[in-house]
Amino acid sequence: MLNRRVPAALAFLALCALPAGAQADPKPLWEAGLGVGALTFPDYVGSDRQHGDLLPVPYFVYRGEIIKAGRNGVQARLFDSLHAEVYFSLGASPPVNSTDNRARSGMPDLRPMVEFGPALEVHLWGSAARRMRLDFRAPLRSAFTVESHTRQVGWVFAPVLNLDMADVAGLQGWNLGAQAGPIFTDRSYNQTFYGVAPGEATATRPAYSAQGGYAGSQFTLALSKRFPGFWVGAFTRYDNLAGAVFADSPLVRRSRNVSAGIGIAWILGQSSQMVESHE
Repeated sequence: MLNRRVPAALAFLALCALPAGAQADPKPLWEAGLGVGALTFPDYVGSDRQHGDLLPVPYFVYRGEIIKAGRNGVQARLFDSLHAEVYFSLGASPPVNSTDNRARSGMPDLRPMVEFGPALEVHLWGSAARRMRLDFRAPLRSAFTVESHTRQVGWVFAPVLNLDMADVAGLQGWNLGAQAGPIFTDRSYNQTFYGVAPGEATATRPAYSAQGGYAGSQFTLALSKRFPGFWVGAFTRYDNLAGAVFADSPLVRRSRNVSAGIGIAWILGQSSQMVESHE
């Protein structure tokens, strides 16, 4: 099985690096480094079990014309115009050991997963000084387990409004990002996380069949700064399951979850070639 720390580190990088400068400034074509991050997150959204972890975090940013790697994972740009672009993006989620989770005790473990699919980004507004930028993003991803017999778990659609602010509060180089939006998942995805088969039912955990549809909402704040030799970032994410189609599942122990993390990465190398980028 894939080690829990690998997808957790990938998810940490994507969240901590969420904000980007609203201005397009010259930056190295690529940067590479290594750091460490502290992260707290629930087993899954709706779980009452919270994890704390200290993990190594690889730092890699690539600002190519077609391929990009950075705040949104690895992207392959499929279409680009002045106001919109379509790209191919990736994501990951860690496994859950059911033995350590009271709600899932006696149930199969949740395998680590990877998600990938197309995403549309539409530029809605930019300030006159180009220090603020508002975008609409609509990723549609298919989730797959990472194991010897990979299987498709389901689909996730998570449209968001994303606001990037450069030099926030007049602090040079500090970038703040805010993201908010609903999440929609299909029946198969929800059944994987929140369904209870008849053979897994107990006196306190009745059988449950999940449906597809609205899966709650999410709000994320992230702050970061690139110093001459290192990068620092922090984030907090709030998940709210009020009104979700699976909110009455016996595996949902909390309707609200908070995740947070802070990290630092030392830049060990970068290209001499510079490119214009919002990353």
